[in-house]
Amino acid sequence: MRSHALFIICFLSVVLSLQNGHAEVPRRLPFTRPEAVGMDAGRLAFIDFVVQRGLERNSMPGAVVLVGYQGKIVFLKAFGDRQLKPEKIAMTTDTLFDMASLTKPVATATSVMQLVERGKIKLSDPVSKYIPEFAANGKQDVTVYQLLTHQGGLIPDNSMKDYRDGPEQAMERIYALKLYYEPGTRFAYTDVGFILLAEIVKRVTGQTVHEYSSKNIFQPLGMKETGYLPGAELRKRAATTQQREKRWMQGEVHDPRAYALGGVAGHAGLFSTAEDLAVYAQALLKQGTYGGAQILKPATVDIMTRDYPVVDVIRGLGWDKLSRYSSNRGDLFSRQAFGHGGFTGTSMWIDPAQGLFVIFLSNRVHPDGKGSINSLAGRIGTIAAAAINDRVQPQTGGAAVSGDKLEVLTGIDVLRQQQFKPLKGLRIGLITNHTGVSRDGKSTVQLLQAAPGVHLKTLFSPEHGFAGKLDVAKIDDSTDQKTGLKIFSLYGKTRTPTPESLQDLDVLVFDIQDIGTRFYTYISTMGNAMRAAKKQGIKFIVLDRPNPINGVDFAGPVLEEGSQSFVGYHRIPVRHGMTAGELARMFNEELKINVDLQVIPLKNWKRDMYYDETGLTWVNPSPNMRNLNEAVLYPGIGLLETTNLSVGRGTDTPFEWIGAPWLDGMKLARQLNRSGLSGVRFVPVQFTPESSKFSGELCGGVNFIITDRGQFQSVRTGLEVAHQLRLLFPDQWETKSFNRLLGNQRVFDAVVAGQSVFAIQALSQQELAEFAVRRAKFLLY
Repeated sequence: MRSHALFIICFLSVVLSLQNGHAEVPRRLPFTRPEAVGMDAGRLAFIDFVVQRGLERNSMPGAVVLVGYQGKIVFLKAFGDRQLKPEKIAMTTDTLFDMASLTKPVATATSVMQLVERGKIKLSDPVSKYIPEFAANGKQDVTVYQLLTHQGGLIPDNSMKDYRDGPEQAMERIYALKLYYEPGTRFAYTDVGFILLAEIVKRVTGQTVHEYSSKNIFQPLGMKETGYLPGAELRKRAATTQQREKRWMQGEVHDPRAYALGGVAGHAGLFSTAEDLAVYAQALLKQGTYGGAQILKPATVDIMTRDYPVVDVIRGLGWDKLSRYSSNRGDLFSRQAFGHGGFTGTSMWIDPAQGLFVIFLSNRVHPDGKGSINSLAGRIGTIAAAAINDRVQPQTGGAAVSGDKLEVLTGIDVLRQQQFKPLKGLRIGLITNHTGVSRDGKSTVQLLQAAPGVHLKTLFSPEHGFAGKLDVAKIDDSTDQKTGLKIFSLYGKTRTPTPESLQDLDVLVFDIQDIGTRFYTYISTMGNAMRAAKKQGIKFIVLDRPNPINGVDFAGPVLEEGSQSFVGYHRIPVRHGMTAGELARMFNEELKINVDLQVIPLKNWKRDMYYDETGLTWVNPSPNMRNLNEAVLYPGIGLLETTNLSVGRGTDTPFEWIGAPWLDGMKLARQLNRSGLSGVRFVPVQFTPESSKFSGELCGGVNFIITDRGQFQSVRTGLEVAHQLRLLFPDQWETKSFNRLLGNQRVFDAVVAGQSVFAIQALSQQELAEFAVRRAKFLLY
């Protein structure tokens, strides 16, 4: 009877929670034995040893360590004491800690990124758009992105004198601060920047960062022990820090500026427990979702936690990145890892590639502020990562790594499954070439012509012609010998369908394999055709195809306004990480084309797939794009083609090497191999092109050998080659046309000036971050 009654009570509670709008979010991650998820319990036991050593050395009075792996807590333990004075109190796993600077990413940056996601804030916006008073003293151009990455020209900490007259006056004095350095020219970790970010949250939402983060982050995740200004019950189990005004701080913010601002600030003031933080960490590992509650979209988590070169360091948006702390954590964390620490002795690191997070919480400032835990927290992270049996490597793609045998279907395959219903009764113009084939090798032309109720009237072809074999400057109209249909060339007298060619058509269909690079002209042909379809009042349909070099990675400078051309159709980066269908959606909205657009999506394609993981047959998209290896190299190596270099056209391996009669390949290869580029090696070669640039001339050069596709960065490699050419051959290498494909004057000037690749990449990061936000709304997969 008791069990029956208990069931009734539980059932009613679930019904009531559903009536209130959502089911109860689980508050805690489940526990499991390490062995159950493939971790070595013996290795994890080393954590006890290193923490005990820390206690013996007075690094901190006590600590709580939590390790999460594959959605489970595999280690949770309390050590030492949470208070030594005025009396000793033992540490417990539910101890509440002052997060200090962990406030920055967990509360403030997450709040800002939610508002970015919702279109309320733009990363590239000046701070003065939201806080007009901040424009004083030359700060009018400091951006939200620069605050998130600590390069906004602000002093690390302004004087405590600025806070003596209360929060309102303190904020006025912060707005009036002078620049500490020129924004964007250096990295300087600053609390002031995050105080301002919290103020932006307040100006946009009407809520303090305390109110906003509680309502929109912590409550949805069921983090009932996380927030600012903890209540009396929580304060009772808070770790004591130091003395202030002759009292021990317990559940009271330690940071003096946050305290002066009433305990609520963007840089400090948050309190939490290890198990609550584990929920937040797991939500980020699960792409923004935990227990049915979504705090960020997957694309936003990626935007927030990816690598952003910032002058001389790598940052996330609000997060530290592993490159800054590699000496502490070694090689066992993946390059995707991100985390942060706090002055009071807190640390959290999250590794998406391994499904791992490590939380170390202490009150190292108790009782006298002399404790130190940085190296200790780093060692614990290394131990946790080392405990993973059969080490998980960062994935380079879905199907090949996981063993899944997904049958990826292209847009034409899906259309075929739909029995061509979207085209029934319509008169069709098809923009295609030899790449327009189904999974079983039948051409889209053949399939549409044979489809009942479908009226294929006209064909259009892009650069390289209908058969994809021409490498000439101009291609004339022609006739398809198999069907007798007229082929209008979109790479001849015109690059846009004419009103005459669209006469008597109801729809234009686009089916061409793109290569994932901005200056590959098939996407420009698509954009031009969309505009023509709009003018003619006809529909536009894209039969989508995979991005062959994956749909996750994007890189390189974003095309600057005013540089648009046929090899730079829209303001996207060199490597865009989108499919043709997704780009069509972006073009349609951002360029205000407003054509009646439909995308027939891929089926079973995952964004992290390279083309060889799709099971689709490779068809050379153009005469000099002969394999996937060349496609992977193309975004970076193709950039160099407008200079006085051969990129291998006229040889059997275009884009797999570069050279020129004046180039010393041995010297260049030596410097490139010393440059620290990941996933690639460089071999000096000699070759003689049979056609194209330097035809018949012996060229010294370098062959590119990709050793790890998951680590290789094509655009960075191309920029490093340009950098070394500028240093080694300043008189021989001609740079005057290099910006034609690069499409960004600031980046071009930096290359010519001989700046480091890190500094060159840093110039593009704000625009790349903004592109990531723009891109997210158009993604289909």
